Amino acid sequence: MSFQAYIDNIEKQTGVGPDAFIRLATEKGFTAPGTKATQITDWLKADYGLGHGHAMAIVKLLKDRAGPK
Repeated sequence: MSFQAYIDNIEKQTGVGPDAFIRLATEKGFTAPGTKATQITDWLKADYGLGHGHAMAIVKLLKDRAGPK
């Protein structure tokens, strides 16, 4: 499964798109330097019912698009 397919499936499952996840994670402080992947995956699993693989795809999305530059 491609990365984009993961993101598409997450949006279908949760109704939340990539830009919204970036905004929500930023509001929660999860895009700050030093944030551990576990903090983010725990949030995504609890609030959105994502499995570990899909949660890690969001972690990658955050690192690639919203992380420190």
